[in-house]
Amino acid sequence: MSQSEPPFHVEVAQRVQRLPPYLFGRINKMIYDKRSAGDDVIELGMGNPSDPPQEQVIEKLVEAARDPKNHRYSKSNGIANLRREVGAKYFKKYGVRLDPTDEVMVCLGSKEGFSHMCLALMGPGDTAIVPAPYFPVHVYAVALASGNVITLPVTDSDKFLADIASTCETLYPRPKLLVLCYPHNPSGVVVEQSFFDEVVKLAKRYNLMVISDFAYADVAFDGYKPPSFLASPGASDVGVEFTTMSKGYNMAGWRVGFCCGNRQMIAALGTIKGYYDYGMFQAIQIAAIVALRHTDAAVEEQSKIYQSRRDVLGDGLERLGWERSTPKAGMFVWQPIPEPWRSRMTTMDFAMMLLEKGNVAVSPGSGFGPAGEGFLRMSLVENEARLRQAVRQMKACLKEAESQC
Repeated sequence: MSQSEPPFHVEVAQRVQRLPPYLFGRINKMIYDKRSAGDDVIELGMGNPSDPPQEQVIEKLVEAARDPKNHRYSKSNGIANLRREVGAKYFKKYGVRLDPTDEVMVCLGSKEGFSHMCLALMGPGDTAIVPAPYFPVHVYAVALASGNVITLPVTDSDKFLADIASTCETLYPRPKLLVLCYPHNPSGVVVEQSFFDEVVKLAKRYNLMVISDFAYADVAFDGYKPPSFLASPGASDVGVEFTTMSKGYNMAGWRVGFCCGNRQMIAALGTIKGYYDYGMFQAIQIAAIVALRHTDAAVEEQSKIYQSRRDVLGDGLERLGWERSTPKAGMFVWQPIPEPWRSRMTTMDFAMMLLEKGNVAVSPGSGFGPAGEGFLRMSLVENEARLRQAVRQMKACLKEAESQC
């Protein structure tokens, strides 16, 4: 570039400029630096399953990958047999009848589907109601679609319903979209079917479209069975539900998700996806059919594994004098930070201390919005021995920090 030419300026879109700095960036960088230096960091931050899928699913993937026909472009909405299998699961597990042609769509993970659904539904001036604390994509996918977000506390389900009604009564123009997430990530709040019955009534009263993020449908404990939003009468009239094979099936990296429910909303998502992708690798879709059809027992067993890990982590933290958190579903423990630490430092500083001095990575609650301040999210993906070791390292870290105060 000659000295007379002005520097080239890249102007990023406003929708990108509206995104805040990535709060987990500092933690991710420290994890990388520590591991590069040879430190053994116990990762309790991300819900990234460490257990493998079932062997028969992997074998079907290999078999399907050897078929030359499966290396061509697939369909963006998913192959018909996989959509039929999703419909069969919904009927078997929830009693919900779905037309696999118009009411089921395959997504590249539920996160991709959710983001593109927001792009299909939202625009400048549109508002979405999102539970707080929030899983980041529930807020930022709306922002990337140029929409606005109102967050409402999720802890008390009855109050949450009342707050939805109050917001719709007082806000003009009224919110266009309601995002739900049960079992809730990160807080672990769960609901019964009657909650969704009331949601459908509110949606019809205020003309609210509903997106139910049902990512933890297959991971539940102590006999609790997470209900499907679509099992409530009239749910398909007002909304859709996203599910995934990442959690109970241990297929996170495969990126297999589904959107089911309202035909018009799914058609809108299909329009967006038609411009963005040519569908999922067909061998993965074929293997996913085997997983849905033949591995129910393994999914149940995986929940028992997570329940045992939950209890091991809870026992350890209780011995440290922490308040015990016992979620009924999901892959996380939403843990209040104990005093005196809660009043001494921010959640981010506390999480950084555990990582820097204890080699234990956790998610600071503030990464899930202001309502998460004072909490940590700890995943249950490590085995029981590693969880016990994490508690020992946290104990040593806090003892050292206390001595320096």
